[in-house]
Amino acid sequence: MSTPKIFESEYRFCLILWKNEPMSSSSLAKLCNEELGWSRTTTYTVIKRLSERGVIKNENSIVTSLISKEQAQQAEISEMVEKTFEGSLPAFISAFAKRQKLSDEEIEQIKRIIEK
Repeated sequence: MSTPKIFESEYRFCLILWKNEPMSSSSLAKLCNEELGWSRTTTYTVIKRLSERGVIKNENSIVTSLISKEQAQQAEISEMVEKTFEGSLPAFISAFAKRQKLSDEEIEQIKRIIEK
């Protein structure tokens, strides 16, 4: 099963949820107001949309995620690599590495990841 698409504003909402879950929808609406400037109705609309797409679950007004932050990040990277770099991971890594200088520690981390 593929990970449902999470759009940018929805991702910011999910960051709040991942950090605080499980939480009541009213508490989530309050946090979204404080951190994102959203009205209660905007938050409830996003909860409904993400629930319908299988990203979160809202059961008895308790909201929990069905997709982890890591799953959402992996799906976003996969989509970008496919769309922007024609599916070529080496082209993506090359473009990223040319954009900014990697520290020796970052290079070693990447090597360890590749070796796994």
